[in-house]
Amino acid sequence: AGQYQNGFITTRGGNLPCSKIIHLITNNQVKSQVSKVLRECEQRMYKSVAFPAIGTGQAGQSSAKVADEMLDAVVEFARQKSVQHLETIKIVIFQTNMLTDFYESMKKREDSDSSTTESSTTESWLSVKQSSEKKKFMILEKKVDLVTFQICGESQEKVDATESWIKDLILKEQFENTISDEAIESFDETHVAILEGLQGVKQVTIQILNNFSPPQIKISGISRDVYSVSLVVQEMVQQIKSTEEEQSKAELLHNLVEWRYPGSNDSFVAFDKLANMQLERAKMAKELHLNIKIKKKNYKVDLKSLKATDDQGKTINLQRVIKDEGK
Repeated sequence: AGQYQNGFITTRGGNLPCSKIIHLITNNQVKSQVSKVLRECEQRMYKSVAFPAIGTGQAGQSSAKVADEMLDAVVEFARQKSVQHLETIKIVIFQTNMLTDFYESMKKREDSDSSTTESSTTESWLSVKQSSEKKKFMILEKKVDLVTFQICGESQEKVDATESWIKDLILKEQFENTISDEAIESFDETHVAILEGLQGVKQVTIQILNNFSPPQIKISGISRDVYSVSLVVQEMVQQIKSTEEEQSKAELLHNLVEWRYPGSNDSFVAFDKLANMQLERAKMAKELHLNIKIKKKNYKVDLKSLKATDDQGKTINLQRVIKDEGK
């Protein structure tokens, strides 16, 4: 015997490949009926549910109207934070002429959701699944929405062939590239923010793996996007290596020559190491002048007289000290 609820009766699945069948008592409130069934499934901790196109048979409702109402109910349900058990919601369409109405209704929601910060809960080809996988590497985060393909055919052989064809198409578009370099360990918040931005606009997942030696960045997704993101990452790595090389050279040069500007009480203050290298390189290249900042003010340095003049015409004397002099 069935269990009567408000607007529907629940019976066992019988010979069908399901545990329960929910029989709706016909009325024209399609959205309300779908919402009731979804709540019932959640309360009974069911993992999945499949609907026909309710009301398009003897009730005579238009498939476009039914599509809108059913998908409205599904989307509203999927956005509820209290949903914990029901993961998969399927709408099974037997009449091919109705597919267009359901597809167009779903596309309207995808277009609407893409203009908001809320992630889309409707999935392609009339199969909705509220499921996301978050992958965290350093502070990167990626939400992956799953797409379910429902394949119907005249025989199991044709279904298998179609499945194989779809898998081949997906694999042809997928690619993975791993970049390994010690410089990746020096990635800071700015670099990670750039990667997050790329991950948001490209069809890729980016993993920063600092536990490898050398550290790695793994980029996987659609081939063309993997290629373009890989170029950006390689440029970032090269910039870090160039900066570290310059800092190393500046450190070595600072051990030989130190440029100084006036401080307080007739003392002199050493330039930072990169500025020190700029001044010494310009001096060795026999350049006449070099523009440089001292205490956030712009100065023009006469490299022959070692005098620096600011924008107001005030002049100060610089010092160039050879550190191994007298040794």
